[in-house]
Amino acid sequence: MSDTDSFIDEVNDEVRRDRLFALLKRYGWIGALAVVLIVGGAAWSEYRKATARAEAEALGDGMLAALSTNTPDARLDALTGLSSENPTAQALVAMLTASEAQRAGDVEKAVTELNAVAINPDVDEIYRQIAGFKALTLQAETLDAATRRQQFEALAAPGSPLRLLAVEQLALIDVAEGNTDAAIGRYQDILQDAAVTSDLQQRALQVIVALGGTPDLDNLPISGN
Repeated sequence: MSDTDSFIDEVNDEVRRDRLFALLKRYGWIGALAVVLIVGGAAWSEYRKATARAEAEALGDGMLAALSTNTPDARLDALTGLSSENPTAQALVAMLTASEAQRAGDVEKAVTELNAVAINPDVDEIYRQIAGFKALTLQAETLDAATRRQQFEALAAPGSPLRLLAVEQLALIDVAEGNTDAAIGRYQDILQDAAVTSDLQQRALQVIVALGGTPDLDNLPISGN
């Protein structure tokens, strides 16, 4: 390579460096801002995770402390003072509160807590259904049969995780209304369902016999629970 070529290359390198420095001076703040945002975002994410963990631990400790008290009234008071910004965690607190309210004889409060969970769209569907189901069972003596039937039929829809338990409740409403044949038919359907548990299967058999029916024992599913 000639001295002239070397000189030209050095000049070109110098020009490129000058251009690079000029660009850095003009737009370097963008890169700095990007670094700040990345680091700040990571720090904020870690802060939120740490805060969520601390809240969950505090809530768990509070729930354990509440449940360790000696009486339903004391447990109820302790649970009533707990809260969480997490919808699922708050639903669990509400359901525990409802359980203790029931034990303390305050069925109205139990139903209120459960219904609050059942209608909360931010809570997972399974918790909403469990809460709604429990609230209905607690209102067997205070809510009219037509309303309970309508709501249990919704819970008995295909694909519902509480379907068979809801069908059982519908059968109990049939029994209370004197519609024995309909009740036996529902219990027969429960017996033949592949998802039936051993406990529910046994209850269905017993009630069918008690109602004067004959259980259809052909091709009964084998229950694993």
